Parts: sequence; structure tokens; C-alpha cells
Amino acid sequence: MLQFILSGIAIGAVYGLIGMALAISFYVTRVINFAQGQIMMIAMMITATATAAGLPTAVALVLGILSAVIVAVLSYYIAVKPILAFNRFSFGWLVSTLGFAVIVENGAAYVWGPTSRPFPQMLNGLSLHLGNAVLTGQQVLSIAVALLLAAFFELVRKRTLFGKLGVAIAADPEMASAVGANTSLVAVVAFAISGVFAGIAGVLIGPDTFANPYLGHTYGIFGFIAMMIGGGTERPVAAMFGGLLLGVLGEGANALIDSQASDWFPFVVLVIILVVTPRGLFSGGGLWERAWRRALPARREAA
Repeated sequence: MLQFILSGIAIGAVYGLIGMALAISFYVTRVINFAQGQIMMIAMMITATATAAGLPTAVALVLGILSAVIVAVLSYYIAVKPILAFNRFSFGWLVSTLGFAVIVENGAAYVWGPTSRPFPQMLNGLSLHLGNAVLTGQQVLSIAVALLLAAFFELVRKRTLFGKLGVAIAADPEMASAVGANTSLVAVVAFAISGVFAGIAGVLIGPDTFANPYLGHTYGIFGFIAMMIGGGTERPVAAMFGGLLLGVLGEGANALIDSQASDWFPFVVLVIILVVTPRGLFSGGGLWERAWRRALPARREAA
């Protein structure tokens, strides 16, 4: 039991990072960038290629994350900004970001071929024993980095000018521009940050899998499910909680139902949760928060 919970938290941390990448771009532009999985894949492919060329692992990792940032910013200028400029109330971005994802994926397959490439190992041989359960050093790193990034962005969102501008621009970009806010710059920064999150997700999961041009599709879907379960469209950090829950439930399904259950079980979880609480579990006004607020009066009376 403890083993699949810890393993689920480790993989869920990666889902949460991708979910947060989706939520961060949505936070400012009200656009879900469906190319985030492919942006993660680019980071993996560049890192694997740089390592194979003889570069130190640390340098290769930095190059991989930077490449994800570049592709994320390009996705804004190519697939998002023209659509928003034409009509910010349309859903044209749904088609344009999906099209951008297909172009990136097929372009990567053309450059690197469809076969998988080995990814450099990090913290190889290290492990953490908790009772009868074991976490590899890579899994511990994934959990720690994901939680630190989630906490950091929440501080940025609440305590910085960028966080306040993001809310204002998402609510009314014309009014924000009228009072002097550079809406395009804030949007670019948001997409760049989302690229950092997606790139880090890629280099964290890379040692446990292979770099493959078609890998981004699967992780992009799971990241989207994590965002929707958590309610990350309203509060980006909620996507991390959604990812952790998704990872644990997926590993539990693999252990208790079938070894391939994690391929379909997340969709069942998503439907059930959205039927019960359409805004997600951890969003403002979500099921979890409503239950906590109802419990507060009883806690005060008990005190």
C-alpha cells in the first residue's frame, strides 16, 4: 500500500508540473495551451541529444529547459496571440494550440526519428527507504522539486506585481492596457514560466523513461486531467494537488485492477470529480474548500 502511494506521489508530481504549466498560461490569457506535453518532450529530446554529443549532464539539462521555454514563447506568438488579437472571446486557440502541438511533435519525429533515445541518469543508485517502501533518488528529487516550484509560484502569484497583473489582464485586458499594463509582456512571461515548468517536468521524468517524440501526447493529457481535477484553471497551484491525487489513484488502479489501468482510470476519476464539483477539488469554491469552510465554525466553537 505505502509503496504505490509513494510511487503515485512521485509520478503525480510530474503530472502536477505539467498541469501547472497549463494553468499558468491560462491564468493570464484564459487560453489552455494544448502543446504543453510537446514542449515537455522537446526538453527531453534536447537533453538526450546534448548528452549523447558529449556535453555534461548539467549543461544538457539547462539546454533542455531553455529549449522548452523558447518553444513555449513561440507557441504564444504563433498559436495564441494572433487568435486573441482577432477575437479574444473565440475558441480559435483550441485548434491553433492543438495544431502547434502536432507540428512540434511531427517536426521532432522528422529531426530525431520515431525511435526512443536514452536519457541521462541523475542520482543513479540513491534510494530512500520508508518502512517496506522504497523511493529512488530520482523520485525523491521529482517530489521535492515539484512541491518547491508549486510553493514558489503561489508566492509569486500572491505577493508580486506579476500575480496581480495576471489577474487583471485575464479579467479585462483592454482595461489593463488602458491603465498602462503591458499585456503582451505579461503574457509572454507567463508562457515562458509555463515552459520552465514543462521543461523541468521533462527532465525529471526522463531518467525513468526514454526520450521519444511521441511521449508528450500522453503526459500532456495527464497534465490536463490533473489541472481539471484540482481546479487549476482558477488557482494554478491546485493543479499540483490534482496531479498528486491522480498519480496515487493511477498507481492504485495499476496495483488493484490491472497493470494497464492507469491508461484509462484517470478519465474515470476526472468524470466523477467534475460531476460532483465542476470547478475541481481544490479551486476557490471547490468541494475541498467548501468542506473546510463548513468545518471552520465547528472548530471555532470547539476552541
